[in-house]
Amino acid sequence: MLLATQLERVFILKDKGQDIRLTDPEPKWSVEAVMNFYANMYPILTTAKASAPQIKDDSVEYKFESVMGTKG
Repeated sequence: MLLATQLERVFILKDKGQDIRLTDPEPKWSVEAVMNFYANMYPILTTAKASAPQIKDDSVEYKFESVMGTKG
Protein backbone atom coordinates (compact mmCIF):
# COMPACT_ATOMS: atom_id res chain seq x y z
CA MET A 1 0.00 0.00 0.00
CA LEU A 2 1.29 3.44 -0.92
CA LEU A 3 1.24 6.17 1.64
CA ALA A 4 1.40 9.78 0.48
CA THR A 5 2.86 12.35 2.84
CA GLN A 6 3.42 16.03 2.38
CA LEU A 7 7.06 17.05 2.47
CA GLU A 8 8.13 19.82 4.82
CA ARG A 9 9.19 23.07 3.14
CA VAL A 10 12.51 24.59 4.17
CA PHE A 11 13.73 27.99 3.03
CA ILE A 12 17.44 28.76 2.82
CA LEU A 13 18.85 32.27 2.85
CA LYS A 14 22.52 32.84 2.12
CA ASP A 15 23.67 35.86 4.13
CA LYS A 16 27.30 36.87 4.66
CA GLY A 17 28.54 33.48 3.48
CA GLN A 18 26.33 31.48 5.83
CA ASP A 19 23.25 29.43 5.02
CA ILE A 20 20.33 30.34 7.28
CA ARG A 21 17.57 27.73 7.42
CA LEU A 22 14.13 29.26 7.81
CA THR A 23 11.16 27.14 8.83
CA ASP A 24 7.82 27.30 7.09
CA PRO A 25 5.57 29.71 9.05
CA GLU A 26 2.40 28.53 7.27
CA PRO A 27 2.29 25.61 4.79
CA LYS A 28 -0.68 27.14 2.95
CA TRP A 29 1.25 30.31 2.05
CA SER A 30 2.94 30.78 -1.30
CA VAL A 31 6.73 31.02 -1.49
CA GLU A 32 6.44 34.77 -2.10
CA ALA A 33 4.26 35.20 1.00
CA VAL A 34 6.87 33.39 3.11
CA MET A 35 9.58 35.63 1.67
CA ASN A 36 7.53 38.72 2.59
CA PHE A 37 6.98 37.33 6.10
CA TYR A 38 10.73 36.95 6.72
CA ALA A 39 11.61 40.27 5.03
CA ASN A 40 11.01 42.07 8.35
CA MET A 41 13.91 40.17 9.95
CA TYR A 42 16.08 39.88 6.82
CA PRO A 43 15.74 43.06 4.69
CA ILE A 44 17.81 41.51 1.89
CA LEU A 45 14.72 39.43 1.06
CA THR A 46 12.93 42.51 -0.29
CA THR A 47 15.06 42.25 -3.43
CA ALA A 48 15.52 38.47 -3.49
CA LYS A 49 14.04 35.80 -5.70
CA ALA A 50 13.24 32.18 -4.92
CA SER A 51 14.96 29.37 -6.81
CA ALA A 52 13.21 26.27 -8.10
CA PRO A 53 12.44 23.77 -5.33
CA GLN A 54 14.78 20.84 -4.70
CA ILE A 55 13.87 17.71 -2.76
CA LYS A 56 16.55 16.95 -0.17
CA ASP A 57 16.42 14.82 3.01
CA ASP A 58 12.62 14.37 2.96
CA SER A 59 11.99 18.10 2.61
CA VAL A 60 11.49 20.57 -0.20
CA GLU A 61 14.18 23.27 -0.18
CA TYR A 62 13.75 26.73 -1.64
CA LYS A 63 16.75 29.04 -1.82
CA PHE A 64 16.29 32.77 -1.50
CA GLU A 65 18.91 34.44 -3.68
CA SER A 66 19.66 38.12 -3.65
CA VAL A 67 19.55 39.95 -6.98
CA MET A 68 21.41 42.99 -5.66
CA GLY A 69 24.53 43.93 -7.55
CA THR A 70 23.61 42.27 -10.84
CA LYS A 71 23.43 44.22 -14.08
CA GLY A 72 21.61 43.60 -17.24
